[in-house]
Formats: sequence, structure tokens, C-alpha cells
Amino acid sequence: MSSKGGKRPVLRADKRPTKATSRGTTAKKPSASASKVSKRKAAPRKSRRGGATARPRGPIGWLRRLIGFVLGLIWSLTWRSAAVVGLVLGGAVLYFYAQLPPFTDLIDGRTRGSVTLMDREGDVFAWRGEQFGSITDINQVSPNVKNAVVATEDRRFYWHLGVSPRGVASAIRINLSEGRSALSGHGGSTLTQQTAKLLCLGVPYDASVWKTEAAYEDDCRRTTIWRKVKEAIYAMAMEAKYTKDEILVIYLNRAYLGASARGFEAAAQRYFGVPASQLDPGQAAMLAGLLKAPTRYAPTNNLQRAQDRADTVIKLMYDQGYITAAERDRAWDRPATLSAAAESNTGGYFADWVMDTGPNFLTRDTTEDVLLFTTIDQRIQKAAEGAMRDVFESKLKEGSEAQAAIVVMSADGAVRAMVGGRETQVSGAFNRATMAKRQTGSSFKPFVYAAAMDLGYTPLATVVDEPYCINVPGSGDYCPKNYSREFKGRVTLSDALKESLNIPAVKVSEAVGRENVRKIATEFGIDNALANGPALALGVSESTLVEMTGAYAGILNGGRSVTPYGLNELRLQGENETLMGQGGGFGERVISEQAARYLVYMMSQVIDAGTGQRAKLGDRPAAGKTGTTQAARDAWFIGFTADYVAGVWMGYDDNTPLSGVTGGGLPADIWRETMLRVHEGVPISPLPMDVPQAPAGVAAPQYQGNTTTANSNGAGRQQAPAQAEQKDNLAERVLQDVLGNLFGRRN
Repeated sequence: MSSKGGKRPVLRADKRPTKATSRGTTAKKPSASASKVSKRKAAPRKSRRGGATARPRGPIGWLRRLIGFVLGLIWSLTWRSAAVVGLVLGGAVLYFYAQLPPFTDLIDGRTRGSVTLMDREGDVFAWRGEQFGSITDINQVSPNVKNAVVATEDRRFYWHLGVSPRGVASAIRINLSEGRSALSGHGGSTLTQQTAKLLCLGVPYDASVWKTEAAYEDDCRRTTIWRKVKEAIYAMAMEAKYTKDEILVIYLNRAYLGASARGFEAAAQRYFGVPASQLDPGQAAMLAGLLKAPTRYAPTNNLQRAQDRADTVIKLMYDQGYITAAERDRAWDRPATLSAAAESNTGGYFADWVMDTGPNFLTRDTTEDVLLFTTIDQRIQKAAEGAMRDVFESKLKEGSEAQAAIVVMSADGAVRAMVGGRETQVSGAFNRATMAKRQTGSSFKPFVYAAAMDLGYTPLATVVDEPYCINVPGSGDYCPKNYSREFKGRVTLSDALKESLNIPAVKVSEAVGRENVRKIATEFGIDNALANGPALALGVSESTLVEMTGAYAGILNGGRSVTPYGLNELRLQGENETLMGQGGGFGERVISEQAARYLVYMMSQVIDAGTGQRAKLGDRPAAGKTGTTQAARDAWFIGFTADYVAGVWMGYDDNTPLSGVTGGGLPADIWRETMLRVHEGVPISPLPMDVPQAPAGVAAPQYQGNTTTANSNGAGRQQAPAQAEQKDNLAERVLQDVLGNLFGRRN
């Protein structure tokens, strides 16, 4: 059959395999026309599978090819640059890694040691240098410490590799939002980076490069982009070298926590008096809070501010799951407080003075940790500080800039308390008790009468108080005047000292010889150039309060000199060997014991009935001497009981005259308040003195106190009236003859 078109249509059945083909026989090769038809029908199928299509032509095509080229170039440069940066970074990390020592070598990085000062009972009362307590394992600190530090400083510490890009980005955002530069303020540093900074990126302190350690540390804390990059690399090297806990241990040892405490162990002992292993959540939070600003938040500076900061840390610890709600509330309700030693903060002036008495290489410049066992009595120290504070608050007008100093010591020169100024809780301040050389005024007069007593005169010997002048070669006549501008006529030496008469003091000084007076004062410890002229007797020479108090201690102890001292023993921490012993004490005899006992009697009259009556201690016998210099620039009161010697100085640092103040006024008040508190609970003991016996036919002086005196063995003894009477008569005649012949009335 044929179609209308004359062509035979292709039937589907034609495409089916023949029976023979399906059975495996070889099919016949298709004809050429059949092949052409197959090829024409295959083309559209290829197109539907996504085969080649015509490329866009014109600008669009050109733009597409350009973008593709640029993106390819960027990708190529990016991965190549990343590879280079990665290699450089890896090399830098390996470089620092190779230089890092064992972590135990990084625990204590101090260039100088610390000094811990103990009082006479063996209790700590002060610290100097950087206190340090080694932590070698994370288990040596309370888990509260670890948790508080991580919660406060780096909550992702245990997850990052030393650097936290998210933390850095957040810090930059905060800085910019607060109007600072990107690197000012918040740094976004991890704990590892902070540790790297504490290590100064491995650069050790070199005294030949840095003038001071402070300058070295300031440079280590500088923040620049390049330094931040180095810090990040160093931190990654530390992460590769050490474990997380080892890094944290380094940090806990190196961090400065105020009040000269380096590391958490030292800070725990400094503020709370307990080891770091025993810190509760509140105490740990307070220490962790110091990391932000150690000096500002130090509890010894402002306890309330430190507690407020600790409350913030407690909240962070709770929010991050380190403590329970009950522990949080307990810490808030009972905040950490200071230990008794840290709270008292006594003896700053004394501590500085003791540090100066030892060799620098074992005190201020020590490279070891040193223990100083001292003579200070914290009870007496508080008494002196409280007495000064109360007198100034109650008897001086508000805003007064007058200053004062107090020294209390035993008869052997052991200093029990020292106040170098009105600001008592200080360190490194000007110490008016040891550094200020001031004119001594009438407080020098006991040395004049000590010379007379040592030459055999007695308190009952007499001298004439009258108008008097003496010619001083090159200067003309020197005519001393009494403070009252009056003349008493013939007076005993005891009365002359009791009333602090100037003319008799000069006369006696000239009679016994100025050289003798200078010699006795010097041997008693007045280590300054003393005046050569007759005004020597009136205290125109200068001395320090600690020297004057030590000299009076020599009078109390029977006439032996003493060297004031505060150091009993020095040794290295952890060792029992004593490197340095007592720094002072008894010296040579200066005047006879009899002379000293007479002088003690004369000085007791100053308090009983003379210029020092405001210093009376009730039933307790006391002796002393007032002192006021020319124009009242300095006012003194120095005296003693049978147990303690105390000296008080008052004046202005710029030598401004005191208004209405004499040694028998405010200084005597401060002395009295100090000694009343010092002697609380101390049994009353008699003064070591001899009451002079009047010659036959002359009424004996009436002493209202205990007339029993103590001999060198401490036992009581009575006077030998006949012997004393004979000596009194002789001394009186000799002194009157000398004074009458050499220094009689002159107009």
C-alpha cells in the first residue's frame, strides 16, 4: 500500500528488533537513510540535557567574563595570602613556643623580694616590698578563686586557643560606643593574653635598660596594634606549650592585687590572714574584683568599695553557674572583711624606720623574702596614734596644719611605738620622729644639770636667778632672759629646772663647763653638731625626737647611754638561721647612777609642781621636761615613768611659729593621753630616784610620791641621810663659790 505523498511512512514496528535479533543473532546494518533520520532526531535530545548553548554576546557577555575573572583572581589571591599568613603565624608561634621555659620558672617573676615585719609578740603588723606566696598547682587554691577569676576575666577561657575574636570585636564596639579609640579601655584580652602581658611577652627586666621596675612595667602595659599582635601570637604559643590550669597558675601568681601583694596567695594572707586554699566565695570574689583596678579597689583603701565590687563578681559567678543561689545570698549578706592585722594597719612610720636600720640588700633592695622581728608593741602603737588623733580633734581648730610626732620606748632603747605625723596609716612618708631635726629648747636642760649632778652637786645646791650677761668674743654680750621676764633670786637647782629658768641654766652650764655638757649630751645620743656658745644650755642645737627620747631613756636607766632600736632579729623566710640580731640597746655609762637618780627626782618635780603639771598621770609617778624654742617654732614634752619613756614634738613643717603653744601645753596633753593609755593594766611602780636630804637646820623638800627607791638589783632601799647631807653641803658651797666668783652680777 502506498500513501498519498508517494513516500512510505515509517512504522514503529520497524524499530522493533526482529525475532532473530532478539534471539542474539546479528542485526543488519541500518541503511544510510535510516542513519540520517536517527541523527536528526538525536539533536533535540542533546539540547534538553543542557548541552552547549550560544554564549551571550555584546556588553553583557563581556561584563560577565570580567566579573568572573576578578572573582577568580580574588579567590586565588585570598587562599594564597591565607596560606602565607598561616605559615608566618605558625612560624611565629613556633618561635615563641621554643623560647618558653617550663611553667614553674614563670611562677615568681619578681626582681626583688619582700619584707614581712613582726611585732614583739611575733604577729605580722606590716609588709614592705612585693609580698609573694607561691602557688605551684591549681589545687593549692580554693575552687572559689578559680571560678571567680574565670567568671570575671574570661568566661570562655577553657574553650578558646588563646585569642577570642568575638571578645576583641565586642571590646572594640564598646570602646567606640563610649567615645574612645578602638584600643582604649576594654581590650577584649583573654586570660592567656593577660598572662602574656604579665610576662612582658618574655622580655625580662634589665636594670641597664630600664631606670626603674615601674618604667619596665609601664612599657609592658603599653597598648599598640603591633604589640597586640605579638601578644596574641605569644598567647597561642602558651596555649600550645602549657595546659589551661598551668596558664591559670601563672596568672594567679603574677597578678598584682594591691597593698604590695603579688599573687592570690599573698593577697589572701595580706587581707584576710588565711591561705588561698581556704578562701570562701565572698573573699575570692573580692580578690578577683581587684584585678580591674588593684589600688582603687584594695580593701585596705576603701573596704566598702571593695565589697561593692565583690558583689558584682558574686553575681557573675552565680549567672555562670559556679555558685548556688544560697551561696550567692550568703556572700551578699556577709561580705568579706579584713583581718585584724590588715584592718589595724599600724606602725607605718616605725616600719619605714626599721627598714632603714638594716642593710639595704636585706631590706629595701632584697632579692629574698625576709622576716624582720621588731620591738613594736601594737597595743602601745594604737595608744599613741589614738592619743594624737583625739587631742588634735578636741583641742586644735579645724584646718590647722600643725604637726606632731610621738616616740615610746623602753629604758633600754627598744622602741615600742612611733608616730611620725598626724597621718598615721602611711608608708614612705616624711617621718618627723626620725627625720626632722629641730631645736630642742628647754628639753635640753636636763643634760646641763646632769653634768652638775655628775660633778657632785645635788638638787639642793643653789644658784642666783638675776640679770646676767656674758661676753662672747666676736659677738658681744649675751644676756639670757627667763620666759616670764622675772627673776627668782637664789633658787635650788631643782627649782631652777622645775620652773625652766633660763638664767640659772646658763650659769650652771658655764660653771660646769660647756664641754662637759656637750660631752654628756653627745654620749647620751644627741648625734648632732652642738652649739659652742653659752646658748647651748637653752637648747639652740638641733636633734630628732627619737634621739631625745633615747637620751632621756639613759637618765631613766641609771645613766647608761642607749641606742634606740626597732630590730630584734632578721632572717630569711622559711629558714631558722639569724642573719642579723638586735640593732641597739645599752651602751656605755655616761653619768653616775647617783647623778641619774638625783636628776630623775628633779625631773619629777617638773610634773608635780612645775611647767609640766598638765602631764600628771594621777597616782603614777612620772618625770619629764618641757621645751619651747625661740618664737615657739617647736614645742616638746619628753618624760618617763618607771616602765616607759615617751617623747612628743609639735610644730609646723615650715617653721611657722605655734600660736599660744608651749611644751607644757598641747605636747604635755598628748604625752599624758599617750601614757595613760600605754599604762592601762600596768602596775604602778616607783621612779628610780633619790630624794635629796637638806643640810642640818634646813627643811627637807616635801615629795608627795613614793620615797622608796630601787637599786640596781631592783630592790627597794632608803636614803643615807648623813652621807647625803655632807655631800649636799659640800656641793652647795662649791657651786655657790664658783658661780659667785666667775659669773656674779654684771650690769
